[in-house]
Amino acid sequence: MGTAASGQDNGGIKLLNFAEQKIKMLHLTWFAFFLTFVIWFAHAPLLIHIKEALALTDAQIKALLILNVAMTIPARIVVGMLVDRYGPRIIYTVVLFISALLCIGFAFAQTYTALAMFRFLLGFVGAGFVIGIRLVGEWFPHHQVGTAEGIYGGWGNFGSAAAAMTLPALALTFGGADGWRYAIASVGVISAVYALVFYYFARNTPKGSVYFKPKKTGAMVVTSWRDLYLLMLMNIPMHLALGMLAWRLSPAGVNLFSTNMMYALWAVLAFLLLVQTQQAWRINAENLRAGVPEADKYSFKQVAILNVAYFATFGSELAVVSMLPLYFLETFEGLTAIEAGLLASGFAFMNLVSRPMGGWFSDKFGRRKSMLILIAGLASGYFVMGLMDSHWWIPLAVFATMACSFFVQAGEGAVFAIVPLIKRSMTGQIAGMAGAYGNVGAVIYLTVLSYVSYSNFFYVIAASALVGLFAVMFLDDPKGHITEVGEDGTVHRISVG
Repeated sequence: MGTAASGQDNGGIKLLNFAEQKIKMLHLTWFAFFLTFVIWFAHAPLLIHIKEALALTDAQIKALLILNVAMTIPARIVVGMLVDRYGPRIIYTVVLFISALLCIGFAFAQTYTALAMFRFLLGFVGAGFVIGIRLVGEWFPHHQVGTAEGIYGGWGNFGSAAAAMTLPALALTFGGADGWRYAIASVGVISAVYALVFYYFARNTPKGSVYFKPKKTGAMVVTSWRDLYLLMLMNIPMHLALGMLAWRLSPAGVNLFSTNMMYALWAVLAFLLLVQTQQAWRINAENLRAGVPEADKYSFKQVAILNVAYFATFGSELAVVSMLPLYFLETFEGLTAIEAGLLASGFAFMNLVSRPMGGWFSDKFGRRKSMLILIAGLASGYFVMGLMDSHWWIPLAVFATMACSFFVQAGEGAVFAIVPLIKRSMTGQIAGMAGAYGNVGAVIYLTVLSYVSYSNFFYVIAASALVGLFAVMFLDDPKGHITEVGEDGTVHRISVG
């Protein structure tokens, strides 16, 4: 029996100690994630230029925003499987390079059809997040992995804010009617170059460590009949969210395509759910009937709980970041659009600190306890935001918003502090499913927003967070060791707490 270690030490993470290989890997990986988020949200601060250049309607702009998140849900599931099978080094390189091509294609699209197609395909870049979760999990020991994953997620997530802060100025520097095109295309060029840098310097594991792969591909492998039924149940909301996106793109929403097309897409989604369910049954039933070796067992309940938690945390963040500038503009008199945008940007800006802090809390004070505290804080924060109105002092409203965002993003960090400690060989798939649930949350919350007031929107998020809080009560703290079996049959013990 072997022991898998990831650079074990008892100290903290020294981010400037580049002599440590794991610190190099962390910086290399968070910047890859940062670039994917810059690409994913490069269009947002330049929408006014895009609208003018192609003479787009408000409905067409709204359709682009919806298309931007549609592909991410299935992409995170698929990329999670590919990472576990082929390793983060290859898959991140491929994602960065393909995303670069799609980004450049979007930048120079001459028709709305082309623009919409590239925007839909660019949802794929949102899957980049999943890849680094597996890589960072390979390099850091259990007592540091939450902090490391938090740094990876928080600093990488800042790419959306960085795009908003830099791309308008870059477009102005290029100048002319096509300045926005060159600004967006330049991000694609940087991503293509960095894909090569990442391939050259990244390594899947520390020297001498084993990269564990799942024994089967095509569906997530579970280790009990109860878990199989739970897996099939957890697949349903992802297809419902995609169906909701199709509805929002139909005449009932932004009218991108016909009602008949919506029905056709619903039929395709229903068929794909049946195929996915059949695949999950086919891959797992034979194993379960034969009996699962003790070394291969893990609890899928843990994954399901993290899915629900990420629905409430990252799902609400994506939704709130999308609507907060307009909320400030419409709620507080006398604000300009620029001022409202700046005030709202504090929510996303907190990622730099909040997400790493959530991971650190998890490492320091316990996984389950940290999740309970942070999600309770999230629910309270959104309840307070629901109380805000035009009579509030603006600095107090901004403070309440940023306090809420701390708990939201720290909660995200706590979720992914646990993901690498469930089943090492399936970390990509577990991260992919949890990540997809974040997008499912955003779709559902934004759909709710189209029917209710801003205050009720915040109350709905707070109430759904209480469901997440209840689920986390059943979470098991990772303890002792998990086991993995190498390709040569050797059983490895990996410390998780």
